[in-house]
Amino acid sequence: MKRSRLKTIFGTALCLLCLTAFSSCGDSAQAEAAQITTAAEVHDMNTETVYKATAENVKLLGRTYFNEDKLYCALSGTGAEFSFTGTKCTVDISGDSTAMNASAADNQARVGIYVNGERVIDDMVDNLRESYDVFSSDTPQDVTVSIVKLSESPMSTLAIDNIKVTGSVIKPTPDKDVLIEFVGDSITCGYGSDDPVKENHFSTKTEDVTKAYAYKTAKNLDADYSLVSFSGYGIISGYSDGNKKVSNQTVPQYYTKLGFSWSPNGSFVPANIDWDFTKRQPDVIVINLGTNDDSYTKTEKDRQEEYAAEYVNFLKTIREKNPDAKILCTLGVMGDRLFEYVQKAADDYSAETGDKNVYTMKFDVQSPADGYSADWHPSVTTHDKAAAKLSEEIKKLLAE
Repeated sequence: MKRSRLKTIFGTALCLLCLTAFSSCGDSAQAEAAQITTAAEVHDMNTETVYKATAENVKLLGRTYFNEDKLYCALSGTGAEFSFTGTKCTVDISGDSTAMNASAADNQARVGIYVNGERVIDDMVDNLRESYDVFSSDTPQDVTVSIVKLSESPMSTLAIDNIKVTGSVIKPTPDKDVLIEFVGDSITCGYGSDDPVKENHFSTKTEDVTKAYAYKTAKNLDADYSLVSFSGYGIISGYSDGNKKVSNQTVPQYYTKLGFSWSPNGSFVPANIDWDFTKRQPDVIVINLGTNDDSYTKTEKDRQEEYAAEYVNFLKTIREKNPDAKILCTLGVMGDRLFEYVQKAADDYSAETGDKNVYTMKFDVQSPADGYSADWHPSVTTHDKAAAKLSEEIKKLLAE
């Protein structure tokens, strides 16, 4: 999986200009002291400049957190994007407690780095420090670099340390017109999307969020995205054998946080960090939760009613934090038995609050003809179909 990678020991790079501006999430005292490169400070195109992944320098993808000179990325799809004109770019990444731990190889963070839309790095972060040579040219080129965490947060996190560029000053890519937030489970994370053998089990090595319906929907609509998703999680219960509720694996408890992870990354603990909802608000929020709840509720009426009631409470939280977003409640890719209770939750919520800006959509259940991924998860073909259907539904909502 490793390719186009240059590993170096940190501290040997020539740092002619270090930009350490903090985002609003970081320490305010450090932010005031940070140095920002401006257009007036553009230097020789042969000069290598070292940047930090702050909001001034890069576009932040998803719920990220800048602190201690690093941009921490936990949730699926988080990362940074920037553009420049030049001849070289190197990106330094920090791993967490899973890095260099052979027994955690199936839980290590997977990162993808793109140059002008082409993935040039696809790697498991298996060292505490990694240096990736992502672009090199004899002549200056216009370059857009995207750094995307491909795997989910419970298993591992990563941090973007330094961005080294030979050429012009880097700048964030512009925001898209629309921002979509996706709230979901393993389907949203892209569980097993690189493993077409349904009998195989979970590994971050075969998890790729860019092949899942959510990321694909954002691309279809030329929209920005943010994902809050965890494999095995639900509204009232995580994946269960049906006899016992797994109440500690629920998404609502982490929705207002930066995420959740079992793997320490220095002082970074995503579940302890409140997400700042004063940042850019999503235009559309897609909820796709219930597949894991269904493993617990099955056909038990009281459990299904509990699911609907807690779904209503979750909608209230989402609306409180996102007053203007259109909310689309979905279910069905891996089974649609609970969809009527998704509908009930949306109807009950609207009746109680008067909020008519909540909608529902049932996905088509995956077909054996389209194949499966690990642990019977959706194949890439199924994700494509789900993305196409969801994209059309969101177009309708945005047109209203």
